[in-house]
Amino acid sequence: MKKLHSIIWLLVLVLSTFTSCRKTLQVAPEDGFGDRNFWQNEAQVSNFMVGLHKQFRDNNYMFIRLGEMRGGGYSNVDVQNTSLNELNIIEQRIEENSSGVSNWAGFYNPILQLNLFILRVKAIEFLPAEKKSYLLGQAHAMRSYYYFHLLRTYGGVPIWLEPEVLTGNTNQEALRRARSTEAEVLAVIKNDINTSLEFFGSSASLDKYQWNPHAARMLKGEIYLWSAKLGGTTADLAEAKNSLLAVTDYSLQPNFKDVFAYGKKRNNEIIFALPYRVGEAELPNVAAYTYSTFNFDGQHYKDSTVSAGVGNFLVDPLVIAQTNSQQIIQRYRYTFELFQSYDLTDQRRNATFYDYYKVNTSTSPYTVTVRNTALVKFIGTIDANKRYFADDWPVYREADRLLMLAEIANAEGADPTSFIQAVRDRAFGGAGNDPTPFVNGNKDQNELAIFAERSKEFVYEGKQWYDLRRMMVGSEALVFKSSQHPYGVLDKASIGYKTLWPIPPSIWTNDPLVDQTPGYQTAKPK
Repeated sequence: MKKLHSIIWLLVLVLSTFTSCRKTLQVAPEDGFGDRNFWQNEAQVSNFMVGLHKQFRDNNYMFIRLGEMRGGGYSNVDVQNTSLNELNIIEQRIEENSSGVSNWAGFYNPILQLNLFILRVKAIEFLPAEKKSYLLGQAHAMRSYYYFHLLRTYGGVPIWLEPEVLTGNTNQEALRRARSTEAEVLAVIKNDINTSLEFFGSSASLDKYQWNPHAARMLKGEIYLWSAKLGGTTADLAEAKNSLLAVTDYSLQPNFKDVFAYGKKRNNEIIFALPYRVGEAELPNVAAYTYSTFNFDGQHYKDSTVSAGVGNFLVDPLVIAQTNSQQIIQRYRYTFELFQSYDLTDQRRNATFYDYYKVNTSTSPYTVTVRNTALVKFIGTIDANKRYFADDWPVYREADRLLMLAEIANAEGADPTSFIQAVRDRAFGGAGNDPTPFVNGNKDQNELAIFAERSKEFVYEGKQWYDLRRMMVGSEALVFKSSQHPYGVLDKASIGYKTLWPIPPSIWTNDPLVDQTPGYQTAKPK
């Protein structure tokens, strides 16, 4: 989609009018052109949707931050003694005054724009009916996705389904909104995704760079699976299963590396992806947090295929060196234990990580003093002797569908082998190559096996924290430390409340109706 590969002027006129959630809800727009005079023809409406997707891509970093950083896969040891800006998140040290995320993750600004889009497009008469329905399907799916992230991050949150401030309501008292319950937020999310699919109807999923019917079905499957596992019903499980089974015409790439390869974008495994391109945009590029901070430490790189103590030092085998000094420090990394969890013949191992070592050559035999990994999944492409991290980032792909179906089958008491083994077969280069094929066991054994598979499959795809919260051993979520598995990151008795994130004081001081997330200390005046 070429339009998504440029900065849309529409964003300047409309989407950039408001810069923060709470301020947005209390300040009227000074320039009415963006709304009152904008909705005049089909091109404007279509471009607004393109702008909404550009804004969606701009939140890529936040999706990773919320969905992965607390999942236990990130190392809290920095090999270069540089600052780790997200260390309080990685170490679960989030509190009211160090919340890790401010301003409701910034999601109410795009929600506001989606509310406006839904309101205006429903009233438009000049759009062809099929086009109008498709656009509304996209808008409802996108809004459902934002609220689903908010639910999994904060629990109950304020619900805004109308663009009040954009349609003339500037009364601060009237604009205040308390947090709804988790059940109420989940009901809104379910209603939005079901409404999306009603609008999509039988439309085909043509554009993998925008919300499409199959992406909406994937989201519905994930929402209803979450609901079923966290206190829902067997009916929710059936809804999740039926939605995922309705996603057809996709297949696993034979080579895991090809899923993300720059030269093989929009391949048959991709259901919905955020697009990046050389000269246009690269993977999340936020102050002190860029993709390249996961994969460069020039003084330690070494060919890991050579015996320790032999080989070239001070080399850059991944050709990552750049002139920006901020981008030549490995600020973040995954734990070496995660790398070691892969079987040696699992092709995901070397397609995800490049392992390297620092050795002490003054000892006999040489001793390894640093064991580390660089992230090479999404390694991008080299253009004009410079590496660009411009691989697409999948929101949903076929492997995710299969492993969610495995989880559903296990929850139903069925055998998940066919789903999980398909993913393993690809990982080992084809059926019959898996040295330790999956063996159906009891529910807990299967759940742990599915989680282990997801932790290897979806590195840097923003899923592990949510997986820990959703998946269970017995009746206990994997997020809690347990003698039954090695994956827990929170002690339930002392900090179990930290499954949800706190809000900073700036939110409840701006809106006294908003209460702090339960469990966190607050100095909020009564």
